Order: sequence, then C-alpha cells, then structure tokens
Amino acid sequence: MKRIVSFIVMSFLLISVFVPSTLAREEGVDLVENVKSAILIERDTGTVLFEKNSHEQLPPASMTKVMTMLLIMEALDKGKLSMNEKIRTSEYAASMGGSQIFLEPGEEMTTKQMLEGIAIASGNDASVAMAERLAGSEEEFVKLMNKKAKELGLKNTEFKSATGLPGKNDHSTAHDMAIMAKELLKYEEITKFTSVYESYLREDTDKKFWLVNTNKLVRFYPGVDGLKTGFTNEAKYCLTATAEKDGMRVIAVVFGAPTSKERNAQVTKMLDYAFSQYKTHPMFKRNMSLGQVAVSKGEKKRIEALTSEPISLLTKKGEGLEHIKQTVILDKNIKAPVKKGDKVGVLKLEQDGKTLVESPLVAKESSPKASWWTLYKRSMGMFTKAGS
Repeated sequence: MKRIVSFIVMSFLLISVFVPSTLAREEGVDLVENVKSAILIERDTGTVLFEKNSHEQLPPASMTKVMTMLLIMEALDKGKLSMNEKIRTSEYAASMGGSQIFLEPGEEMTTKQMLEGIAIASGNDASVAMAERLAGSEEEFVKLMNKKAKELGLKNTEFKSATGLPGKNDHSTAHDMAIMAKELLKYEEITKFTSVYESYLREDTDKKFWLVNTNKLVRFYPGVDGLKTGFTNEAKYCLTATAEKDGMRVIAVVFGAPTSKERNAQVTKMLDYAFSQYKTHPMFKRNMSLGQVAVSKGEKKRIEALTSEPISLLTKKGEGLEHIKQTVILDKNIKAPVKKGDKVGVLKLEQDGKTLVESPLVAKESSPKASWWTLYKRSMGMFTKAGS
C-alpha cells in the first residue's frame, strides 16, 4: 500500500509551453565521424539526442575513473568519507604507471587533494589509493564498481580496475558511460574538481606539483565543466564531457577518436547541436523535500522524502509544456532501519496520462531501529494520551 499525494500544475503557471507527445533523437542526424562510437544525452531526463554505435563494447581507458569518482562522491554523500580525511598511499598505489601525481609510499593527502589528482590529472596512483581506502583493496573496489554498474542497469560494462590502465581489459560502451556520468553529476560538487584547468598539489613544499586538466574543453568551450578523458593505444582518444548552458546540462561521450584534436572537435559538434536545438525546463532541484514518510519502529518516527536528482522536462526550442500533473507516491509500510539515501517514494510527471519522468525519492537521513526503551516510552505516551 502507498500514500499518494497529487499536485496538478495549472497551465497559467506554465504560459506558452507545450510538451510534444514524443521527444527523442532525430533520425538521420549525422553529427560525428572518425570515432568508433558516440552518444549525446540531456542529463536531467536522460533523453538520447544522438548516438552512433552507442552499445558497442570498447575499452574506456581512463574514463573508467568516472565510476571511481562516482563511488567516492557517494561515500562522501553518505558520510562514510570526508573531504578532509587523510588518505595514506600504499606501495601498490604508488607503483601505478601512466598518468599519476607521483605519490610516494606512505604519503598522505586529503580526500580533496586525491580527488583533484584524479579529476584534473587522471592520477592512477590517487585512484588506487582511494579505492583501497573505500574497499580495502583495488580488487574489492572493482567489485563495488561492477555492483554499481549492475544497479544502474549497465549490461555492457565490466570493470577490472579502478584506473582503466592497459592490459586490465575493462570494457564499457558510450551509452553506459553516459549513464555513469548522469549519476555522477547528481553530486554537483564534482564539477568543482572536473572544471579546474590547472592547480597545484604540495604547493607549500619543495615538491610542488602542477596539475593540468587533460580535458582541454574546460578551457576552450564555454560551459564545459567535466568530466573525464581517456587514452591508451588500444582505446585511442576518448572523452566523456559535460556542459551546462541556460539551465540545460548535456553529456557527450566519444570512444576511439584518432587524435585528441579530433576527439575534441567531435564532442564540440555534439554540444553545439544540443544547445542550438533543445531547451530544458527545470522542475525540481536535487534534495528538495516533497513530503514525509513514517518509519515503523524507527528511532526517528518520520523522515523527509527528497528528490534524488535534478528533475526537468525537455523540449525542442520554441516548444514548451502545459497541463503537467505531478504525483508524489510515498511508501507507506517503511520499517526501520532506514539509511540516508534509501528509496522511500517516487515522483511522477505526467501529461495526458503518459509518464514523462519517474524519479525516486530518497530518505533525507537515517533512522536506525528504536531501542526497546524508546518503544516502551512511546507506547506509554500513547496510553497516557488515550486516558487523558
């Protein structure tokens, strides 16, 4: 059983707007060339605006770190990790080759500094150090990566490493990488790292290290603020990019470009297409409260239900929305324990009986099982009220 709270958004609040009955990529649009696969999506709705071989399994190279960063941001959001916590570098982490920030065995950096090393400089050593902190070993962290991929419904992705280094045989697709990026961008703070073009680590020491973003579009394309490049001899030049303009955020993914210049050119084409042809209509920000749920036998009797992601509707430019029905469905029979972030309901946006958006609502905070003494006091309080 569920409790349903419905809100009808009156048309006078959405003047001169209409949602087409269907909105998807246009057939016949040929945006990219000289790449093995590509996809372009709008972040909030996940609508595919363009794709080319988007389900072909290919090596993602360092784009693997999109998932690594996602698990780090999840741990931060759930309070399992803090930005100021010092992370120790093992000998194994320090031994990583390829892109690195040259961590030494035993060296400590904060989570914030490690994230800078991963997001800006694609540090393999920093990625493994964080993997070991979160799961005890890179091997165990990879299990978490694949578990998360399964949760997201990614059927063509399998990780073998936290880094994407050659020889590990990680594989993914443009479609799956876009979904991972969509999930990562729920944590808006990540772009504070991925948008930085240059920075420094160990700035006040004689081992000052200059970080330069491997994603040059953050400097040369207005609105680009992430996310991750990739290159190996096998994978060629890859990029998962995101940009925001006029309230619309899009994600563009390219696998297998022959040069970094070509990679950036093809992503630029996709971004230009999205911003010239489409418009986002924001409806809800992430972490907005849409009601409360009762928690049976919980330490907290009621918990707020929050939006789990930014929620928008998408139209072609010049078109808009009207007669949008919002329905908040809150789970009724929730039993303790409840963890922060657990699903406790659903928000639906509908037009003429068709669901346009269905997004989970999540618990604002945790509610462990109440002690027997707490439950006893509650029951006595109920009896007292009943007898008064």
